[in-house]
Amino acid sequence: MSKKSNTVWFMVLATVLNLVLMLILFFICFLLISSYVDPNSSLVPLWLSLSFIVSIGGSFWLYSVIVKAISKKFNLEDKMAPLFTRRPRKPRPEKE
Repeated sequence: MSKKSNTVWFMVLATVLNLVLMLILFFICFLLISSYVDPNSSLVPLWLSLSFIVSIGGSFWLYSVIVKAISKKFNLEDKMAPLFTRRPRKPRPEKE
């Protein structure tokens, strides 16, 4: 497999991992809300929106920790192509 195909597969799997982490964290937050918050409370929408924000932030944080650890353990920088490369700048024409 080429470096570009390795990069594509890594990004697909990392995206799936991030979505799974987000769903797991939201499910955990939802379970905590359902067991500790009164269902008739007027703050339930606030708790649900807070759990949504926590699940997004927590999944991105866990994702970055996991990807850094995997990248370091398996030395993935040598096996993948860079996603973003800089284009060479064109020289500006000089004004007279």
